[in-house]
Amino acid sequence: MNYKELFKKVFLLISSPAKAWEEISLEQDRRAVMSTFVYPMIAFCGLAVFVGTLIGIGFSGPALQIAMTNCCAAFVALFGGFFLVAYLTNQYGMKVLKRPSEQTLCYQFVGYGMVVTFVLYVITGLFPSFLFLQLIFQFYVVYVVWEGAARLMHVDESKRLPYTLSVSLFIILAPMLIRWVFTRLSVLLQ
Repeated sequence: MNYKELFKKVFLLISSPAKAWEEISLEQDRRAVMSTFVYPMIAFCGLAVFVGTLIGIGFSGPALQIAMTNCCAAFVALFGGFFLVAYLTNQYGMKVLKRPSEQTLCYQFVGYGMVVTFVLYVITGLFPSFLFLQLIFQFYVVYVVWEGAARLMHVDESKRLPYTLSVSLFIILAPMLIRWVFTRLSVLLQ
């Protein structure tokens, strides 16, 4: 695992999405995004939520269980959200844009498109009081996806705005919905 490259890609996607998407479009192995970007970022998110919960509520006996539950909720939300959004993006491309199935391209697009979500999960995991930042900066996803829609997905200019808004909503809402369901189920089953 090359963490230096991982953090470089995160920084580039956030600071200069157009340049980052140009570099990403040159990648040959589209499935590599999962093992080199998505899974490590989900692990960082889970670790941040675990540590942030322990720091926030202390290191007592029940705190460990709460921290582990919160960590699992973040992991399930992001992991499930990634695959759900990639599936929905592929379906949107086939039905609305009349494109052939491009699942591996959608994995790459959604994986890197979720960079803002990953970074915000790490920040709010470590500092839960910054939750308002997640609500505000989550909309930066739209800009990252806008640039990726043109440079990686090659969406026609006339369909780029609805495509960008749809995929951005998928990226923002899917992890939230999955986390909400997971949290409700874990409370129900305790």
